[in-house]
Amino acid sequence: MPMTVLVTRNASPRTRGFLASCMCEVAPGMYSAQLTKSVRERIWQVVERWHPLGADRSAVMVWPDNNEPGGQGILTIGTTRYEVVPWQGAAFVRRDLTDAESRSLTIEDDQNDPVPF
Repeated sequence: MPMTVLVTRNASPRTRGFLASCMCEVAPGMYSAQLTKSVRERIWQVVERWHPLGADRSAVMVWPDNNEPGGQGILTIGTTRYEVVPWQGAAFVRRDLTDAESRSLTIEDDQNDPVPF
């Protein structure tokens, strides 16, 4: 049975209670357990049904899977700024930069012209 990790953000008390009943909550909103494929799939079905959708709510589940890019399966639900992108046999996570992050990547010289690093 492979190790499965599930991380939630702003989950409802019902969802958190369910997850704590079948996985170990190793940190607030972070659960881990050795699960069979069928148990993992059932837990994810419950999370999809119960996890309240809305602003700043999400859940991510990862587990070892040699048939997936990077050797791990990844499921996500909810509003997340991250996107899993498979590329050349590996899984990468990308996100758009906020305006403030974009601005922080440039500096201004003496003539106030933006210069990239």
